[in-house]
Amino acid sequence: MITRRGFLQTLGSGFASFAALGSYAFAIEPLARLNIARYRLTPPGWTPGLKLRVVALADLHACEPWMSTKRIASICAQANDLGGDVTVLLGDYASGMNLVTRYVHSSEWSKALATLKAPLGVHAIMGNHDWWEDRTAQKNGGGETFGHRALANVGIAVHSNGAIRLEKDGFGFWLAGLEDQLALLPGKKWGRRSMTGLDDLDGTLAQVSDTAPVILLAHEPDIFPEVPARVSLTLSGHTHGGQVRFAGLAPAVPSRFGDRYAYGHIVEGDRNLIVSGGLGCSIAPIRFGVPPEIVMVDLG
Repeated sequence: MITRRGFLQTLGSGFASFAALGSYAFAIEPLARLNIARYRLTPPGWTPGLKLRVVALADLHACEPWMSTKRIASICAQANDLGGDVTVLLGDYASGMNLVTRYVHSSEWSKALATLKAPLGVHAIMGNHDWWEDRTAQKNGGGETFGHRALANVGIAVHSNGAIRLEKDGFGFWLAGLEDQLALLPGKKWGRRSMTGLDDLDGTLAQVSDTAPVILLAHEPDIFPEVPARVSLTLSGHTHGGQVRFAGLAPAVPSRFGDRYAYGHIVEGDRNLIVSGGLGCSIAPIRFGVPPEIVMVDLG
């Protein structure tokens, strides 16, 4: 029989454990941890002899105190140290929550991102929050967001349903970037009844004019079932790995496919997808079981 004192001790231990868990999820994992997620693969049809390192950053969600410009610059310095041939930014630079002490302006986070360096350049796409936080872009139903302009102003190439051919050691490959799949919010004030994407997968891949391998940047991984085997690798963010994961599973993933494309390296047939766990937080400043990460992919 448990005594009253034993019951209170057990209860107190439970509260202490809960408080420690909460402190970790709110303060330590989102603010203090940074992992390097390393992947090595040779996709079907990859050019023999082409050795390529891709460094990817996703879902910064710039805001204070969770993702300050100082922290972004520190992350960029660590990304540079990985020695990538090309660096890619997978969208969601704008904050996606209200639990902040200050929103970081696009002119600030873009300046921090401008410290990224790679021999074949730094290349970016937009995410849903970059569209959702821009009322002018929502009203216009397209065009450019403040994120497009901020990155372009610091010399970072932004790909909006565009493809560019790059070359390393005499071997060519394509980098293709989709515009966001959830860009335009529904609402009477916007004159839209449903969420509307601005992505054009067919039009983007139509720009690929030879047989060199293709790397596709797509903020949301939900496009993956439509991606043809012609694409060697799709890189995505958006899900944050669920932002909270227990025993490898997340209770909530912002994807119509649930946990199928939540995180990591997914292979379906001859097609490869890597989903980053991201760096920042959205909705709430909590991370548990999915530390902020930089993705490094060695191909070939």
